[in-house]
Amino acid sequence: MPASSSTRPVPKPDQANAEDYELLLPQGQDQGQGANTPTSPAIAPMGQEEQFTKSEYRNGDTMANYAALCASLLTLVVTWFAIFSNDPSGLGWFALHPPLQVLAMTIFTYGILTLQPTSQPKTKAAGLSRHQVAMFMLGLPFITIGSFSVWYNKYSKDKPHLISWHGVFGFLCMMWLYGQVALGGGSVWFGGAAFGGGMKAKALWKYHRLSGYILFPLFLFTINLGGAWSGWAERNTQPGMRFIAYTVCPVVVLASVYWRVRLSKMKFF
Repeated sequence: MPASSSTRPVPKPDQANAEDYELLLPQGQDQGQGANTPTSPAIAPMGQEEQFTKSEYRNGDTMANYAALCASLLTLVVTWFAIFSNDPSGLGWFALHPPLQVLAMTIFTYGILTLQPTSQPKTKAAGLSRHQVAMFMLGLPFITIGSFSVWYNKYSKDKPHLISWHGVFGFLCMMWLYGQVALGGGSVWFGGAAFGGGMKAKALWKYHRLSGYILFPLFLFTINLGGAWSGWAERNTQPGMRFIAYTVCPVVVLASVYWRVRLSKMKFF
């Protein structure tokens, strides 16, 4: 008489939601089953887990991904060339501001892109790890140092602050960014203990996403104001390249990121 196959209890809906960011193993492996049997699926060798993951990409997602990254990199290259080819040592603390800000925005763009298409527990967990490294460990320190450098440059020369739209939007974006990091980090670090843990903390993620999708274009607009309209940029970059790097590229980045948005991750009603 054939042995009956082992069954696994079907998780309740709230249990399934709570496991969204867990790295799940193929069925059977987490139960300590050994060699493949007729009643258990084949366990992939290490490094081959992707065969258990369904494709999460829609038509146009890959093209949008490359478009956003290439446009971000072009803005980065133009900015760095403009700074380092125009006597950066004579610019004082200001020399750190444009390069670090656009570097941070390039990293932020990657951090958003890498998490957008994920919809399965395993890919969500991996995407969240990449997202946090990009946003919190790399992008945030760079943009903070870049913002401090322009503030200190004005302070050391006794010049007024926030006298341009670029400065005003930059200041508002930075304050928003710190709140964004606190909301996102607090909802996942230490099990979301800062917001009550469990499903209470996870429920805040849709607001974190929505806030990020509003803040991101404001940062891009701030780049446009500084790169396309500031006196320094007009004196040190060619008009055509300035238009492409600080007007066309931010539009391409924003359109590409928005193309990949998953509205299913932001259910408010």
